[in-house]
Amino acid sequence: MKRGGKRGQMHLSFGMIFSIILIIVFIAFAFYAIKKLIGVKGDIEAGQFIDTLQNDVDRVWRSTRTSEEFTYTAPSKISHVCFVDFSSEKRGRYQSFYNDLEFVFYENENLVFYPVRSSDIESTEITHIDIQRITGVDNPFCIEKSKGEIKMTLKKDYNDDLVLIEG
Repeated sequence: MKRGGKRGQMHLSFGMIFSIILIIVFIAFAFYAIKKLIGVKGDIEAGQFIDTLQNDVDRVWRSTRTSEEFTYTAPSKISHVCFVDFSSEKRGRYQSFYNDLEFVFYENENLVFYPVRSSDIESTEITHIDIQRITGVDNPFCIEKSKGEIKMTLKKDYNDDLVLIEG
């Protein structure tokens, strides 16, 4: 005896289809949100780096004579922190970076993260530094990240008005 002529038909209700679509949308949104949060983490690291560096420069600038080495945590996507005097010609070891760094120069910036576009905070101005002396030999003067950190020495002598940065 044969049963009705139906062979292996599958019936999905509208509710089941709608539930599957919602699950896919929620998973896609979760991946998008995680990606955005990771990007925000890099921007927070860049902002903290800049704030900490500026605070240390200000403290050294207010002193009469200091030479201290500082270690900063660098944002994960950057490879170098560069100090640039855009009113002067490119020269030295990292002169090949100069043209890329110019893309994020708008007015008064003297610190740029390399590679360019590795953070939403691409460049900024650090006040109270002697950018002409810092970039006297190498313009841009870049400090390479090593093991996730940037190490630099901040110096000021009795006769100096501004802070000198060395790598």
